[in-house]
Amino acid sequence: MARPIAKKVTETPLMKQYMEMKQKHPDAVLLFHVGDFYETFSEDAITASEILGITLTKRANGYASEVELAGFPHHALDTYLPKLVRAGKRVAICEQLEDPKLTKKLVKRGITELVTPGVSLNDNVLDHRQNNFLAAIHFGEGRTLGVAFLDISTGEFLTAEGEADYIDKLLSNFAPKELLVERDKRRRLDEVLTGRYLTFDLDDWVFTREAATDRLLKQFETGSLKGFGIQNMPAAIVASGAILHYLDITKHTNTSHISSVARIEEDRFVRLDRFTVRNLELLEGLGDEGKSLISVIDRTVTPMGARLLRRWLLFPLKDVQAIRARLDVVEYFMRRRDSREELKTCLEQIGDIERLISKVGVGRVSPRELVQLKNALVALEPVRRICLEADDQGVHAIGEQLNPCEGARDAIARTLRDDAPVALSRGAVVKDGVDAELDELRHIAYSGKDYLMEIQARESAATGIPSLKIGYNNVFGYYMEVTNTHRDKVPQEWIRKQTLVNAERYITEELKVYEEKILGAQEKIAVIEARIYAELVGQVAQYIHAIQLDATQLARLDVLTAFTRLAIENHYNRPVVDDSLDIEITGGRHPVIERQLPPGEKYIANSVSLSNDSTQVMIITGPNMSGKSALLRQTAINVLLAQTGCFVAADSARIGVVDKIFTRVGASDNISLGESTFMVEMTEAASILNNMSQRSLILFDELGRGTSTYDGISIAWSIVEYIHEYGGLRPKTLFATHYHELNEMERNFPRVVNYNVSVKEIQGKVVFLRKLEKGGSEHSFGIHVAKLAGMPRAIVKRADEVLRRLEQANTGENKERIKGSLAEGAASRGGDGGVQLSFFQLDDPVLTQIRDEILATDINNLTPFAALTKLHDIKAILTGKPS
Repeated sequence: MARPIAKKVTETPLMKQYMEMKQKHPDAVLLFHVGDFYETFSEDAITASEILGITLTKRANGYASEVELAGFPHHALDTYLPKLVRAGKRVAICEQLEDPKLTKKLVKRGITELVTPGVSLNDNVLDHRQNNFLAAIHFGEGRTLGVAFLDISTGEFLTAEGEADYIDKLLSNFAPKELLVERDKRRRLDEVLTGRYLTFDLDDWVFTREAATDRLLKQFETGSLKGFGIQNMPAAIVASGAILHYLDITKHTNTSHISSVARIEEDRFVRLDRFTVRNLELLEGLGDEGKSLISVIDRTVTPMGARLLRRWLLFPLKDVQAIRARLDVVEYFMRRRDSREELKTCLEQIGDIERLISKVGVGRVSPRELVQLKNALVALEPVRRICLEADDQGVHAIGEQLNPCEGARDAIARTLRDDAPVALSRGAVVKDGVDAELDELRHIAYSGKDYLMEIQARESAATGIPSLKIGYNNVFGYYMEVTNTHRDKVPQEWIRKQTLVNAERYITEELKVYEEKILGAQEKIAVIEARIYAELVGQVAQYIHAIQLDATQLARLDVLTAFTRLAIENHYNRPVVDDSLDIEITGGRHPVIERQLPPGEKYIANSVSLSNDSTQVMIITGPNMSGKSALLRQTAINVLLAQTGCFVAADSARIGVVDKIFTRVGASDNISLGESTFMVEMTEAASILNNMSQRSLILFDELGRGTSTYDGISIAWSIVEYIHEYGGLRPKTLFATHYHELNEMERNFPRVVNYNVSVKEIQGKVVFLRKLEKGGSEHSFGIHVAKLAGMPRAIVKRADEVLRRLEQANTGENKERIKGSLAEGAASRGGDGGVQLSFFQLDDPVLTQIRDEILATDINNLTPFAALTKLHDIKAILTGKPS
């Protein structure tokens, strides 16, 4: 169905006001507050109706014209706003700035907030277990780029600078919901970044060091940026300043919770590029039923703990002492079951204290949320006690940094009712006894029912009207209702206001006086409660920085105790982490796969030993589906877990810290960029070879599947040779392959060792043992796998026949010649490269005959019938049947 085309808007007074607002943010969907609705008009109405599933209508717009219209109730903003933002739309909220009842002119309106995918405080927009980052990028001098990340919902503000590859990796890992870029640099952005982001252009003056520095100093109220360690990072400063300018543009001016900016130190963390994050399925599973690592290991009980775990997985540590400190805490809580369980209970009560205190900073915290904050601070006390009693230095240090913030806690407890509503207008907020005038007004307003009952009883007795009732409506307030039966008993001073079928309603001077008293009390109550609440929020705001530090420590404690529970549940063990160049994993398992096995089926564990000086490259051959890929991934995942500070899925492990983990696994196209499977393979492989280091861990899985067999063998051989020989780096490498020819490398390269994943063939059936053994393998059992996949029997049978013919044609002598050629090439080049084999270099009479047939054919003058005949002849050569 074709999308409707918006009509030109005719400028009635209301629409003129709308267009003035729209021109301020032409690229945003404008929610225009009219009466009890938010309305959208013209193109925005068409967009809103498509995204929100609301009705698109038309309204008269003067001069016999019409304009598209789509709207939703004012109170349903929290339902519809998240849908627009998640669809990648920027939303400008235009509110009525005065009470329509108090003006006879057009109501004044103004844009009070611009909500964007990267700047949102709405709980229904945010994912509580993930950060919601806004990012900005700046192209600095030479090849240097600056980047900054801000989560306004938590106050986390981070920045870094470096070359394009590093900045690309950071953007991929932080996954910002929105990326700010200088208006005329968008094309350069596409050239240097591999990921796709929702971008927004800003004017070039925003991306100047002077403007950025001034905005940062204003935000932090400091005289310089030295205290943040970024004074010599001009590109990072500009990117950081651009983010704060964007907050000004989007009307987010209450940002006292953004009190510092932290530098991301590249040297502290393991490099994980986007290929590795994807291939190891750290955050998202591949395929419809794939499970991610984080979904299996996440035992955190607070949203801020979940966010921190995500960060730790993407940024494993390289510092041995820092890793051991985390492992010490995990081990401590394994020995302290009572403390561990009490901590879990307390942390569950604390909730998301990080985002709660940020709402205080922006002035959008509700009464109920403040009560929740008070309860969190109460639950913090036993957490602090448990930590201070610990004999582990790391746990004790967390306790020393926790601040109970008694001032904020007690102020909330003294002021707010425990059952405070979600909004000031929805019930009593302030406790009795806080303000004497408030208590008196409440007595007047809320004890009115008793007083009215007294009036009713008194007047009924005085007039002799037993059915007398007192009621209230919005038209004329309180009234006395008398049935027609007793109408003649009504006193003369009563004033008739309404006649019904069976009764009449009257008002009295006493009722009018009391009505004014009650209504006046309610208005005064609202004013006094708003004043007291604003003062309370101001008091709590003084503790923003302290509570943010509490949130940081509580999140850390949550993750480390979650690691403890994970280790106990899944039988993980503490790794030994050191500065060596060795990796030894005994009885290693894949954390995700072992949790997906059918009940009763045990995961087959395997051991891996890698060293720069001995077993540098493991060539792993074996049948398809035998477990090669799982072995590669579990090795990398266990190394990553160890350097995150988590116990590992193994009987034991000794991990010499790695600085980079690279993976090239799986086969996929990138059709949107015009890249084939093979191009993706080569791009990822090139990235590895150009960035590997002495401490890198490299995984190659089935490299070369995207091209012909002998091209693939040649490239695979050359890559292994390069890794083994280049620059004396000797990065540890696991190379899984179905090219059995690579087993010959063990003879010529001292640090290449052959392994295979074993199988047994019993009565024509293949049994996968999934056990790693020394030595190479000669079979792939691909046809057996096809049979397991449900391939039609006729195809499986025919594949067996073709395989036998090819194996007969490719004689043992010919195989040895190929292997010898590869080995000679390596030897003659001093281990500097391999040889490229041509498909037609093989001494196969069948292939030679096919080649001759093709070369002898004049394709330019071939008729369709002749082409079919020629194809029939070639088929006959392959099948051995006469044509």
